[in-house]
Amino acid sequence: MASLTLNAQPLDIALPGDTPLLWALRDAANLTGTKYGCGTGECGACTVLVDGQALPSCTLTLDEAEGRSVTTIEGLSRLRDHPVQQAFAAEQAIQCGFCTPGLVMAAAALLARNADPSEAEIAAALPNICRCGVQPRLIRTVQRAGRILRGQERGLALPVPATATTPGL
Repeated sequence: MASLTLNAQPLDIALPGDTPLLWALRDAANLTGTKYGCGTGECGACTVLVDGQALPSCTLTLDEAEGRSVTTIEGLSRLRDHPVQQAFAAEQAIQCGFCTPGLVMAAAALLARNADPSEAEIAAALPNICRCGVQPRLIRTVQRAGRILRGQERGLALPVPATATTPGL
């Protein structure tokens, strides 16, 4: 049994300690926004925030997540109003969408520690292997999200999803 905080809610997960966090999130917590990509932590599709740090959930075990705070794409903002989410929509930085949750989480972690990163810092923080070719848009997207965070630009007024008012995870 692993105990952790998931999207600001305490959670006990009854799975073996060597279970990858990714599968605990998808199978036990039914949070399917975090995607399986390579299984080796290289592609970034499974990126979540662990104590605020962007980490691949496919290589982090439940034992390693024990007692820690985990935030998934579902927990970033129920109202889809996080500056990174707004910038992704505004810049149309999404192609197929498969790696998008991991990219959003990596960008959120970067901007939490540096709201005005350089292009090199953005490229280093978003190592995802995207086959759709959106990498040039990602730089603009993170820069725009930083401007929103710094109050230099307004975010988009996105419609609130029906699930935003659903209690629980």
